[in-house]
Amino acid sequence: MGWLDRLAVRKRETRDEKSVAEMMAAAFEAAQKNDYDTALSIWGPLAHEGVARAQNNVGACFAEGLGVERDPALALKWLALAAEAGDPVGSRNLAAVYFKGEGVEPDPVRAADLYRAAAEAGDAPAQDMLSWMLLEGEMIPPDYAEARRWAEAAAAQGIAASMTRLGMIFHNALGVERDAAEAARWWDKAAARGDADGQAMLGAAYHLGAGVPRDPVAALLWLLRGQQGGSQLAAPFLAAVRTSMTESEIVRAERLAAAPLAEPVS
Repeated sequence: MGWLDRLAVRKRETRDEKSVAEMMAAAFEAAQKNDYDTALSIWGPLAHEGVARAQNNVGACFAEGLGVERDPALALKWLALAAEAGDPVGSRNLAAVYFKGEGVEPDPVRAADLYRAAAEAGDAPAQDMLSWMLLEGEMIPPDYAEARRWAEAAAAQGIAASMTRLGMIFHNALGVERDAAEAARWWDKAAARGDADGQAMLGAAYHLGAGVPRDPVAALLWLLRGQQGGSQLAAPFLAAVRTSMTESEIVRAERLAAAPLAEPVS
């Protein structure tokens, strides 16, 4: 009998917060080991008992096909329950459903509203996504001040993509005065945390001497890291950087780029 079958005959139980927390911890540990059968056997009953984070987790499993067949309709059902119960992760995951149009018509406005609800509850990935939507301004009206505010909130929680975005905001003077040094400062933070676009932009800054002293070795080092990480922003600068360097400088930069990334200093 699978977990869904057992759930159908299980009576509703009343649990104290400690019991729920212990069960959720056990389910999380199982999920970390990719044992979603065990995780769902715990999350399923709790979801039916109204535990919002368990509802989110069940919905996420149906959305991603983790331990169950992908089922956008069931994903939508459980994520909507989690969001209605005020779970910020549930709101964020439901926003992604509306953003992508999985099982529903794409609805970026609804997605933005849900991202905002999660962002206001302190969810860093939602803050990052809302910042991106507000900055792009293609699906909802742009608002550079709000985009910056949410990027700063996400960056304060360690979201590297938001750090890169803040660099772009200062680089492109989007609702702020152009500030090359501030742009480079944010790209440096993002690069240290492994964000490929941040690494590429930091490399470009070192190449141009924009906000940081011109340094071809540092430029090539970060451009190579960015390229290796999949950033498309590095390619336009690589040839020009190499032609400005000696062979020994290139070898040094390539050696540094191949070394493990040091832990960022907060």
